[in-house]
Amino acid sequence: MPSLKDLKNRIGSVKNTRKITKAMQMVAAAKLRRAQEAAEAARPYADRMAAVMAGLTANAAGSESAPRLLAGTGADQKHLLVVMTAERGLAGGFNSSIVKLARQHAEKLRGQGKDVTILTVGKKGREQLKRDYGDAFVNHVDLSEVKRVGYENARAIADEVLDRFEAGEFDIATIFYNRFESVISQIPTARQVIPAEAPQADAVDVSALYDYEPGEEALLADLLPRSVATQIFAALLENAASEQGARMSAMDNATRNAGDMIDRLTTEYNRTRQAAITKELIEIISGAEAL
Repeated sequence: MPSLKDLKNRIGSVKNTRKITKAMQMVAAAKLRRAQEAAEAARPYADRMAAVMAGLTANAAGSESAPRLLAGTGADQKHLLVVMTAERGLAGGFNSSIVKLARQHAEKLRGQGKDVTILTVGKKGREQLKRDYGDAFVNHVDLSEVKRVGYENARAIADEVLDRFEAGEFDIATIFYNRFESVISQIPTARQVIPAEAPQADAVDVSALYDYEPGEEALLADLLPRSVATQIFAALLENAASEQGARMSAMDNATRNAGDMIDRLTTEYNRTRQAAITKELIEIISGAEAL
């Protein structure tokens, strides 16, 4: 049975922990608002970009002169997985959910005899994948010094992916991230970015189809690399909002749990203290009666 001093020290330690988790919750709430606004502001542009690309790819997908980013290499043997996670932990299941989806995808591909390589963005994903897939790592993008993710960060990642594609290092590239829904809901998402997926026939809005000058192939040669960067940028923004939402929720739960633990320890402390007082009174009364 712990002594009164041990219980008092533990109560003080848990109270200090609660102060830290409460502070982290408030910081995450402040960051979440900005991150959520950025993610939501990027969605209309990304959606409109996707609609334009859908119209272009619908017409150019079957053309022999279609760019390689649309037509692909003609094979699907080599796969590049771009796993985007956070640089920091204490965010609940945010990082592990992305890694789990990427690991399932990698295992499925390896089971089919495919070659899998991994480009990690964020330290936490790299740490979780290192033991099982360390031999498949091709590079790591460190964003620990980046205070606020910008398009230039996505552009740098996209340029590396495009350079590796031009060098013939992979046939298909897929990005993994969390799509922000709410503070308590972040959806692990996998999206193929290379080659660009041609839309289904019933998925193209006819009213959004236009006559382009120059032709579709010339426009796609310029827009496809930009589309890759746009999708990566949107994913980074979604990840940033999801991370802060998950951290806010996790720290709120930690603060509540710390409060419950303090209540239990305080009750135990009071009972132990009362038992010690009662024991001392009994000893005094017994000593007085003995005299």
